[in-house]
Amino acid sequence: MFQDRTILKKILPALLIGGLLLVGSAHAQDAATGKALFQTNCATCHAIHKTVQGPALAHVEDRWPDKKELHAWIRNNAQVLASGFEYAVNLKKEYNNVAMNVFASFTDKDIDDILAYIRSEQDKEPAPAPGVQPGTPTGGGGSNNSLLFGIMTMVLAVVALILLQVNSNLRKLTDDKEGVRRGEPVPFYRNKAYIALIVLVLFLLGGYYLVQGAIGLGRQQGYQPVQPIFYSHKVHAGVNQISCLYCHSFATTGKHANIPSVNVCMNCHMNINQYSGTAGPLYREDGTEVNGTAEIEKLYAYAGWDAKTKTYTGKGKPVEWIRIHNLPDHVFFSHAQHTNAGKVQCQTCHGPIQQMDEVHQFAPLSMGWCVNCHRTTKVQFASNGFYSIYERFHKDMNDHKIDSVTVQMIGGTECQKCHY
Repeated sequence: MFQDRTILKKILPALLIGGLLLVGSAHAQDAATGKALFQTNCATCHAIHKTVQGPALAHVEDRWPDKKELHAWIRNNAQVLASGFEYAVNLKKEYNNVAMNVFASFTDKDIDDILAYIRSEQDKEPAPAPGVQPGTPTGGGGSNNSLLFGIMTMVLAVVALILLQVNSNLRKLTDDKEGVRRGEPVPFYRNKAYIALIVLVLFLLGGYYLVQGAIGLGRQQGYQPVQPIFYSHKVHAGVNQISCLYCHSFATTGKHANIPSVNVCMNCHMNINQYSGTAGPLYREDGTEVNGTAEIEKLYAYAGWDAKTKTYTGKGKPVEWIRIHNLPDHVFFSHAQHTNAGKVQCQTCHGPIQQMDEVHQFAPLSMGWCVNCHRTTKVQFASNGFYSIYERFHKDMNDHKIDSVTVQMIGGTECQKCHY
């Protein structure tokens, strides 16, 4: 019996440490899933630390008096407003009565995952404003669930090992007092139980990070190369309200959105030869200021355009833009399928592009991110000729059996839809 109790005492710390590791991983995965859902469904109108079309979401749970009402608001704000919930009614008035999208397909777990992601980001310092030099002190760091649980795990592991040693020493003192002769205790570094426990923990940690690293191969979320010409979407698409389709003319009709030729740029810049500062000073990501007029002169050099004589010199060449968004060769993606048939907005995948000076890859473009979008995104099914062949769904909608159709319902999560 005594021997069984001793074995149990040795096993319990290992089980405790393994359990904490699993809890830490589960929380990290929840926040990661929430991040994908947030970027797919929420990022067009919301940010964590700043107001976009809707309020900043940092500490949103603290502001809502009832968490159940917050869940209901995220899932279907119209029902909450219809119930007359005072905080919701005042919130809509505060933001000019702009209606929030309805996410009826969200489960409680989906909403909890999104809130977990917001909690993991809300105490972090927001990104520095344009012009802030890198290395400028920004105050304390933010919280991170993975780091917190990792530290807790290490502390508890050390405590467990210390308690085992204390237990061994106390047992030796008791045996000496009672005259019980036992062999010398095995040193820590030769104790098979301790060695097995350490190997197991290292194996689990190594395997976890190996898998995470393998999953991340080829992904480049946040990738932001320096382009040959500083082109600001904030100036063109934001301030000057130039339609995306003026430059990316195949976005609704082709597989690729296409990069505009120099001639498309020159349609405007034959006459616009200097930056007037309509969007304020321009800055690169590292904080260095950009001379907008000098960047226009770079365009003239690529186009072979003489601004003084207003003639082409014949020495032009294509701009060697650096591609940012890349998908593996085995993945099929069509812009027309999403923007034309699916009516997906540019910002869903590219983020708040109209606010970017230098474009970066906003979304992870992972399979999980795409599948989550297909599971939750409602297609504009009614009055959309592309979906006329789905007679059963049209009948179910007319009979009020369903109120919407998601991409998943029309086969959007089948492997062969994207892989061939």
